[in-house]
Amino acid sequence: MKLYNISLNNLRRRRTKMIFLVFGLTIAIATVVALVTVLQAMNADIANKLDEFGANIIVTPKSDDLSLSYDGMTISGVSLDVQKLHEEDAKQIRTIKNSENIKIVAPKLIQPAKIVEPARLKGSPPASEFFQRGAGNGAGGRDVLIVGVDFPQEFQLKKWWNVRGQRPSTRKEALIGAEIQEKLQLTIGQSFELKGEPFVVSGILEPTGSQDDGIVFIDLKEVQRIFGKPGELSLIEVAALCYDCPIEEIVRQTSEKLPGAKVMAIRQTIESKMEAMHRFELFSYGISGVVLLVAALIVMTNMTASVNERTREIGIFRAIGFRQTHIMKIILTEAFLTSFVAGLIGYGVGMGVSKAVIPILTMNGESVSLMSYPLLAFSVVLAIFIGIISSIYPAYKASRLDPTVALKAL
Repeated sequence: MKLYNISLNNLRRRRTKMIFLVFGLTIAIATVVALVTVLQAMNADIANKLDEFGANIIVTPKSDDLSLSYDGMTISGVSLDVQKLHEEDAKQIRTIKNSENIKIVAPKLIQPAKIVEPARLKGSPPASEFFQRGAGNGAGGRDVLIVGVDFPQEFQLKKWWNVRGQRPSTRKEALIGAEIQEKLQLTIGQSFELKGEPFVVSGILEPTGSQDDGIVFIDLKEVQRIFGKPGELSLIEVAALCYDCPIEEIVRQTSEKLPGAKVMAIRQTIESKMEAMHRFELFSYGISGVVLLVAALIVMTNMTASVNERTREIGIFRAIGFRQTHIMKIILTEAFLTSFVAGLIGYGVGMGVSKAVIPILTMNGESVSLMSYPLLAFSVVLAIFIGIISSIYPAYKASRLDPTVALKAL
């Protein structure tokens, strides 16, 4: 009779103990699989959400100004030497070594200006033909902040923007913040005048709770033309492709490309996301370690008890010529078979738990595929490793049994 058949027959005779052993290992493997899968899903989910936060690198002109600000109030400093940014600088960012990690480059030109609202009097000419100062708006119109943007890049950068109306599609269309709309009472399709030229409100931003609410967004090229600053930029916002990209390295490379610019990483976003994921990873590793240790103890205890119950059987094997290595192979084969089954079942249970839990834990409610061959292989190998390692001592103990002492019990 082959050693494999002896192990298989013994497992059939001791089904209760085998089921208990498989159950213990299954729980351990299922826990590890579930934690690994949930961790991967949360990593991906957090990465997507953090990417939606917008820029994580800001490029501004380098100057010797001191930042004089407190609690949201800024007092202008004295400019000693201010460099300027140009559109060519935005193109240079795309040429750094880690350019494959750059997802969005959003240039901006910021200018204060006055806009003149159309009269709201009955019988007045169309807004595109007649502009005049609205009542109470002052002689020169209303002071606003004009931001020239590359709209396709800007909408990619700020995925949280919700627009009532239409996104600007021509240079003469503007997107206004909710605060601008409220104060100036501008509506979609209405016009206003900026430096003597008419612009149409194509869309209104829903309230964002940020400074965007008080800004008028116009096409970058048009703002450069109107204010006589062709190719000039006020700042460049850069978004990396993934949450774990080497931000500091990208900052260093960008600084080398643009020596006349100040390149800053938004550390709060980077550090908070890394800290959150690091803590969850530590928690997952800790739980997995404890569960695997408990599973190993269950296997060792169960296999040791099995060896003690089979003293006479092992004594007979030894008496009829089985070597110590044969006895060890029988015990370890039993551990291998039960561990293999536990690995398969544990993988299935773990993925089932993950499929139920991940849509609840993740913000986007995404599910998970039930088949991952690398994770399946990992589960089976891990189960076999735990089973074999935990069975070495019981197998060694069984192989060292004195056949004479064992046969006395017959």
